[in-house]
Amino acid sequence: MLAPVAAWVGLMALLPATAQAQSRPLRIIVPYAAGGPIDVTARVLAERVRDALGPVIIENKPGGGGNIGADLVAKAAPDGLTLGIAALATHAINPWLYDRMPYDAIADFAPVTQMLRVPNVLVMNTDTARRLDINSLADLIRYAKAHPGRLNYGSGGNGSGGHLAGEMFKAQAGLFAVHIPYNGGNPAQLALLSGQVDFNFDNLATASGNIKSGRLRALAVTTAQRSPALPDTPAVSETLPGFAVDTWWGLVAPAATPKEVVARLNQAFAAALNNPDTRLRFAALMAEPVASSPEQFGSFMKSELAKYEKVVKASGAKVD
Repeated sequence: MLAPVAAWVGLMALLPATAQAQSRPLRIIVPYAAGGPIDVTARVLAERVRDALGPVIIENKPGGGGNIGADLVAKAAPDGLTLGIAALATHAINPWLYDRMPYDAIADFAPVTQMLRVPNVLVMNTDTARRLDINSLADLIRYAKAHPGRLNYGSGGNGSGGHLAGEMFKAQAGLFAVHIPYNGGNPAQLALLSGQVDFNFDNLATASGNIKSGRLRALAVTTAQRSPALPDTPAVSETLPGFAVDTWWGLVAPAATPKEVVARLNQAFAAALNNPDTRLRFAALMAEPVASSPEQFGSFMKSELAKYEKVVKASGAKVD
């Protein structure tokens, strides 16, 4: 746990005090609390675009699983002075998870660019894997099929990314494992480390320290291809073709923002994402910059929304 936390703290230390200033012409609304990966990466990019766009402030508006902050972006004036973070939860999962949504994940936003994606990784407690003689994803699938219901997996809660990745995995592998929801990702990881659950789908940035220390065994990453951060760990898709789940986020503006304004913002943020120093900083956090055109990011969000409709409905997860 220490390595990822130290990396985030290190990034925060690199940001000058001006990044915290409040009177700036352009703002980015982050729908999550300060200090997390989405917040930190937004602040890094805010500094990187100063020369092109002028000073940028970050406003953290957490709550409602990210819906409160996303709704503020949707309802902001479309003048190019307000941007927001669109994330896997706010724009692909929540529309199917919540009975009532304050915004339309597609119609109410103008995509600017995808920012980052972070692989998730299927991990087991090393002692559990050794005891059950599970050394690969194929071993896990064979064991689960031979012992229906014997295995369980943890997540940060019903409808969380880890929960839905587990449900996709069970459906595609044709196996059954009991889902045990916890109140957040950290309790779920502690449960795995203590042997209370058998496997988790965790964020690579969070799990990497325990993988390196040998406490967790990485069986597969969930991106379509292997991750440069774990090149010797296969992708789930090598065993289950078509399987692809990763954590992502990007920049959006209110829907009526003029196209020429969106194009100018895209140019500035894409250049920042492609900057070698930026890529190096994010690589230390297991995050891969993904600069895209507004059209590409819009198409990607639509595809993710459609994918998670099936997954959330199949899981039965709901938030009133």
